[in-house]
Amino acid sequence: MTLADQIIYLASKSPRRRELLQQVGIAFEVLELKEEPGRHGAVSEIPLEGEVPEIYVARVTREKADSGWAAVLWRHLPKRAVLAADTTVTIDGKILGKPTDQAEAMAMLRMLSGRTHEVLTAVAVRFEDRINEVVHRSEVRFAELSEATMQAYCDSSEPYDKAGSYGIQGHAAKFIEHISGSHSGIMGLPLFETTRLLQQAGIKIL
Repeated sequence: MTLADQIIYLASKSPRRRELLQQVGIAFEVLELKEEPGRHGAVSEIPLEGEVPEIYVARVTREKADSGWAAVLWRHLPKRAVLAADTTVTIDGKILGKPTDQAEAMAMLRMLSGRTHEVLTAVAVRFEDRINEVVHRSEVRFAELSEATMQAYCDSSEPYDKAGSYGIQGHAAKFIEHISGSHSGIMGLPLFETTRLLQQAGIKIL
């Protein structure tokens, strides 16, 4: 990749990650990962048996970056760096993914209420045979939440496409007493670490 080619591929459908890249002036195209028989496809986000949170989130992100690069080659797209990321919420060693229904969302919020949990976001940048990656860790403390508050939140659409059943950039910001780490990392893309990885791939950062 030459420095003249400053566009990257984002192997993520997350609108939050798109907003964060736009915030720091990174030019990108969204690279949809879809099934193409015998080649590559969407990556499963189901943890392996006994997989600890940090290993899980790093593995999933690496697989997304690899799948994205395979898609670039298979579709004969211009060769550009592929950026992938994945975020998980963890408490008591448990991985809290995206809830499948309201009952699961309520159960997750009960676990987080009044306690400190971790948000792990892994980022990987793949170009040719080289992949650079990092896992960023933040801590978030929730206030005590009443059943009525949790129910009202789960009656909205907000919890259902987010790890741990909440998004810091939405109404759930009202639940958060304290964070230690990166606000953008909790949103889904730690910008300091991400821009460093992109620099290593040859992307010019202001």
